[in-house]
Amino acid sequence: MIKVMIVEDDPMVAEFNKRYLNQVDGYELAAVCSSVDQALNVLEDQRIGLVLLDIFMPGKNGLDLLSQIRESEKEIDVIVISAASDIERIQKALRLGAVDYLIKPFEFDRFNAALSAYRNKSDFIQDKNMLNQEELDYRILHQEEIHLPEELPKGLAQDTLKIIWNVIQVFKNSPFSTEEVVNVAGISRVSVRKYLKFMKDIGVLDVKVIYGTVGRPVSQHKFNDEKSHIIQRYL
Repeated sequence: MIKVMIVEDDPMVAEFNKRYLNQVDGYELAAVCSSVDQALNVLEDQRIGLVLLDIFMPGKNGLDLLSQIRESEKEIDVIVISAASDIERIQKALRLGAVDYLIKPFEFDRFNAALSAYRNKSDFIQDKNMLNQEELDYRILHQEEIHLPEELPKGLAQDTLKIIWNVIQVFKNSPFSTEEVVNVAGISRVSVRKYLKFMKDIGVLDVKVIYGTVGRPVSQHKFNDEKSHIIQRYL
C-alpha cells in the first residue's frame, strides 16, 4: 500500500480528496495537513510515499513544501492538486518534480487516472532493475500519447462514442465481450466493434483473445484505468 498525505487548508476540499482516495485501490491515507509546517512534522515522523499537495495556503505555500522535499532528497512523490492554473506555477511545480498536476475543480475520472497511473508505475518500477527504451517510453515517460489522433477517425461519431463509453463503465471492474456491449447499448455489432477497436488503439481498452474448446475465439476487453483519461479528449 502506498501511504498518502493530503496537504490542503480547505476542510471541504480535503474531505473530497479523502473520499476520492478511498475509491482508488492500493492507497492508504496516513495524514491530512492544513499547513506546510504541519506537513513537515508528519514527514519527519512517518514514511510517506505520495503527497497530494495544494499550492495556495496561509504562510508557506505548497511550492515551498515541494522545494523542501526535493532538497531533503527523500523518496517522496508529489501530485499537485490546486486552483493555480497559471503557467508559471505549473512549470515550477513540474521542474521541482511533481509527477502530475490537477487543476481544481476536477472530476473523479481525472483523479483516478492520476492515482492509477502513479500506482501502476510504482508497481512496475519495484519489479525492475533495468529498463529498455520501449518500457521507459511506455511506462515512465508516456511518449505513446504523442501519437494519438487529434480527433475521432472518419466514420465514428461523438454521440455514439459517449453511449458506448457509458456502457463500458458498467463493466469496468471485469472483462467484457463485444456482445455484452451490443446487448446493453442497442447498437449494431459492426458499429460497436469499430468503437471498441478505436478505444483499444488509443490504449483505453486492453484486449485478450480467449480460445474455447468449441466455436470461434472470443475477444475479452478490459478497462485500462491508467489511460482512462485519454478518452476525454474525444467525448
